[in-house]
Amino acid sequence: MIAARIAAETGVSPSTIFMTLQRLAREGYVTINRRKEIHLTSDGKTVAEKIVRRHFLTERFLTDLLGLDWVKAHQEAHRLEHAISQDVEERLTKLLSNPTTCPHGNPIPGALSGPSQKTIALNEATDGQSVELDFITEGGERDVRLLSFLQEHGMRPGAKVHVLDVAPSLGMMTLKVGEDAFSLGIEAAKKIRVH
Repeated sequence: MIAARIAAETGVSPSTIFMTLQRLAREGYVTINRRKEIHLTSDGKTVAEKIVRRHFLTERFLTDLLGLDWVKAHQEAHRLEHAISQDVEERLTKLLSNPTTCPHGNPIPGALSGPSQKTIALNEATDGQSVELDFITEGGERDVRLLSFLQEHGMRPGAKVHVLDVAPSLGMMTLKVGEDAFSLGIEAAKKIRVH
């Protein structure tokens, strides 16, 4: 990944990203090569996995036990993930019965999980095909309108999705989950993995 892409994805100015990356490099969490590509070091990966783990566990707590919707849970988890101690993390894990995925189906780092299935992006499914939703990609998780739409239409991990129609020229797919038929843009469908 390069700094310009990080700036674009996070909405933070390129100068702020550059200064932050320089600090992270000095502290040994990232390396930046001659082509300006950024890579996590082993220490950086360890810290990142801890933050992601706490974020996902917080999302599970907020959705599973407190009943918050996906969008609110995702936003609140960003606020809380840095304040959770190791002790609280361990108790959350136990309280939630050792979840292996976040509410959107992404694996929780450090969780024991079974073998993953080979998945495809939903936009690759064909007319008449039935698939099962596995997870919503990181890009999909960051899109609050998409998350809200998916939750509203029952597009959760494990949902059986029937592809009624694919119209590439219109950039749309018509899907059915249960009795609910609806349209989804093909660009949005690229952020959903199914098998």
